[in-house]
Order: sequence, then C-alpha cells, then structure tokens
Amino acid sequence: MNTAPHVPVLLSEVVSALAPKAGAIFVDGTFGAGGYSRALLDAADCRVFGIDRDPSAVARGEELAKRYDGRLTVLAGRFGDMDRLLADRGVTTVDGVALDLGVSSMQIDQAERGFSFQKDGPLDMRMEKAGASAADMVNSLPEADLADILWRFGEERHSRRLARAIVADRRTQPFTSTRQLAELVRRIVPRSKDGIDPATRTFQGLRIAVNDELGEVDRGLAAAERLLSAGGRLAVVSFHSLEDRAVKDFLKLRSGAEARPSRHLPISAPPHAASFRLLTKKPVAPGPAEMSVNARARSSRLRAAERTAAPAWPGPEGRA
Repeated sequence: MNTAPHVPVLLSEVVSALAPKAGAIFVDGTFGAGGYSRALLDAADCRVFGIDRDPSAVARGEELAKRYDGRLTVLAGRFGDMDRLLADRGVTTVDGVALDLGVSSMQIDQAERGFSFQKDGPLDMRMEKAGASAADMVNSLPEADLADILWRFGEERHSRRLARAIVADRRTQPFTSTRQLAELVRRIVPRSKDGIDPATRTFQGLRIAVNDELGEVDRGLAAAERLLSAGGRLAVVSFHSLEDRAVKDFLKLRSGAEARPSRHLPISAPPHAASFRLLTKKPVAPGPAEMSVNARARSSRLRAAERTAAPAWPGPEGRA
C-alpha cells in the first residue's frame, strides 16, 4: 500500500476551502507529518499553529518549523483544546482550522505503535503514548463492555461472539500483540466478499475507544467554533462513517440546516443563531487520480464551512 504520508489526502481541496492569504492565522489541528501546514505556509505569507497529541509528530514538527522563520509553531496537545492552547500563546481568534481525523499513515506504518493488524507489534494503539493501551482494555474489560466497544466504534456485527472469545482466551494467555488479536478475530469473523480483512473493524473500534476519538471530534468542532473569527473557514477530512456523521450533524445543526423529524411537521427554529454557513452541501470525495496513488484516500470525505458572526453555541463542556 502506498500510504504517501508526506501527501495528505484531499490536499488541494482543503487548501482551497481554507483560502489562505497573507497575514492570516491557521490551525492544523492534526499536524501529523505537517502536509496541510506546509501547503498553507507555501500558499501565502500566513502563520500556522500545528497541534498533535503524538510526541513523535511534535518532534518532527519542531524540525519543520525551522524552515519557516517563525511562521510555524507546533504544540503538543489535543485539538479539542485548541482554543486554550492558542490562548496560552496570546491568540484568541484564527482564520481557518484544518482537521484530518483518525489515525495517521505514519502511526499505522510503525509496527511498534500497535495500530496495524498487518504488522506484528505490541497491542498498544495509544496516540499519546500514555494512558490505558488496547492490551489493557482487551485484558481487563468485562465481556459486555468489550462487545459494546466493538459494536459502537467498530460496527462489528459479530461483537458478542468476539468479546466472548477474547474473554475465554485471555484466561490462559493475556493478549500482548497485534498478531495474537488479529488471528483470533479471523477465526471468529468470516471474510467479507469485498476482501476487507476481518480484523479491520475490531482494530478500529479498539483504537477509537483507547484514544476517545469521537469525543475528541465533538470537542474539537466546538473548540474550532469558539476560535474561528467571522468569515473564518473550517475544513474537516474524515475516513469512516462514525467520524463523518459527527461532522455532518454538527455542521447541519450549527448552520440551521437540521432536517425536520418528519415531512409532515414544520421545521423548528434552531435554539441559537447559525454559527456556520455550509461550503459543501455534500462531502467532497477524492478523484480517481488521487485514489490511484494513495489507497488511504479512498474512504476520505471533506466537509467545509464558514464561520458567521453569531456567537458560538454552548459546547460539550457547556462553554460558549
């Protein structure tokens, strides 16, 4: 697989949505290899704050920052805290925010990080290299909790059978490696006709749970809303239905485009003034050329919106 970690997916589409200009300030909330940051900095004489929870990405970013003469600052932390992180640097408003959700190609490619079922490594999956690992969850959670994680976050139809098998196996041999877990999943889950590895959904579910990824998406969208100035742009790239649904629902609600519960009922007024204007009524997908050279791009979707002058809605923490 050509993951092309130095070329983020939908790069030109994201840059176009953010419309960089001289003097503007942007947040690359999922810095990774810095692809979006480089593109923005090369497109205009702007300033970028890159944020990443992965210490390895922050270290790479500090090296990259040396090329841009003070225009790139890389911060360690979660994008759900972007407004707080930038406030510590004296920045209270920005002109654009880019988010590339999910796990990065570099994390998948490093077997020692434990994200990939295609390479044997420790069953880890922690983006921050801290806190409870996937092995901790698999070896300690009750069967019902494991099944819930696999169903809710992995959308695995065989979640109950898998959880039962995991609990049975761990009694004699705790799970320590990605290969060990992947082999168990392949014994339980039939291979689908589309050729997707049976372990795909299990690894996705555990990774999302370990890193609280969906909770972070909710917090990040609300933080971007608070931080963006009127006319500022938000561009979010997602890779699976759970992420995309969260972004779609947030933007529909904040833009006043929330669908009525029934066509026979009137559209109720939103509880607050619209804080975003949709720039993409439907998600933007990559073209055939990009998909042919970057397999990771195939499931990607971009949604973009422009901030209005209305106050931010109360977020997940009740803050406006």
